[in-house]
Amino acid sequence: MSEHVLIREVGPRDGFQNEPEVIATDDKVRLIEDLARTGLRRLEVTSFVRADVIPQLADGAEVLSRADIPDDVAVSVLIPNEKGLDNALVQRERFQEINGFLSATESHNRANVNRSVEESLSGLERVVTRARGEGLRCEGVISVSFGCPYEGEVDPQKVFDIGERLVAAGCEEIAFGDTTGMANPKQVREFFVAARERLPQVELTAHFHNTRGQALANVVAALESGCRSFESSFGELGGCPVPKGATGNVATEDLVSMLHEMDYETGIDLAKLVQCAREVQRVLARPLGSHVLTAGPVDWHRA
Repeated sequence: MSEHVLIREVGPRDGFQNEPEVIATDDKVRLIEDLARTGLRRLEVTSFVRADVIPQLADGAEVLSRADIPDDVAVSVLIPNEKGLDNALVQRERFQEINGFLSATESHNRANVNRSVEESLSGLERVVTRARGEGLRCEGVISVSFGCPYEGEVDPQKVFDIGERLVAAGCEEIAFGDTTGMANPKQVREFFVAARERLPQVELTAHFHNTRGQALANVVAALESGCRSFESSFGELGGCPVPKGATGNVATEDLVSMLHEMDYETGIDLAKLVQCAREVQRVLARPLGSHVLTAGPVDWHRA
């Protein structure tokens, strides 16, 4: 029996929010509906942030209300604070999970949300407590877990300290973000071994960016350390607003292609997923960074 790997597609939120040109709401809804029919079982649809902060997601509530998503797909939304949770709960029946986020370092957290780590963590603890009371599953996302562009090396124990508080608040999943693509496979392998020791009763998720071309190598290292949950973005969309040059997430189609070649099971139809990436590339009218989108999946049956 092949081992199963869980994948959460984050392109409709993490990917779209970094696009400079406004994507039409109709296109967002159509792309989300197509992704939801590829075999993906986890899909981050939008974020309830202020429209002046992330203009691209100003239509988030409309997208969430309109998208026809099968019942067997777990829909998540990113929640920045309690006000965001209030706004999201208006459509409580449309999603099952929330993702809350903060950075592991003071400098990146200040640059990203203009708060100290403690301020963000305390606020997130309140959000998680309330969300659990609404019957929602909660994921805590810790950005720059492997390295910070402002502070350099990040002490893993500091990251795990944050994770422990999030678990205590009610998070069932902790995601570690390589937000600006600084991680390397050796580091990742050691990190996830240590993470499992510190956080033994929670789902651990890896969120790698391909800024320096090492995302898939880091996925393999995480797999070797027992990680079986990943976040990715179709077409290699995404990035980080601070600092400049922090390019997109590992492409979902590249990730799925590699996992299938390595005999892991994902439940995802790769051909349908590649078609979604082709369509978002058409909508954005520019080439995307995904390798499988360019070369196609491996075909062992060609003459």
